[in-house]
Amino acid sequence: MDQIEVFKALSNKTRLQILAWLKEPDLHFPDYKTTCDKENLGVCVGHIQQKAGLTQSTISEYLSLLQRVGLVTATRMGKWTYYKRNEAAFTALSKIISSDI
Repeated sequence: MDQIEVFKALSNKTRLQILAWLKEPDLHFPDYKTTCDKENLGVCVGHIQQKAGLTQSTISEYLSLLQRVGLVTATRMGKWTYYKRNEAAFTALSKIISSDI
């Protein structure tokens, strides 16, 4: 885990909001229905974009960055991409913060 890149990714309010939403998707996306298991698959980028109120390209860029640093995982199904938090990365980040900083 590249600490500098992770902290850069976390330095944006919308990206932080997305991570908070993905922590509790049932709470933040209550009307979101999927044919797949939302808990295991994640939330479709289109629903994240609608909630954030930003363009699809901006949200896709934010999610790609979060994925590159390992904070989220992406699953592609057909033409849809679903994102969910990588909880193992947050555990590792918590250890870094508590021990190194």
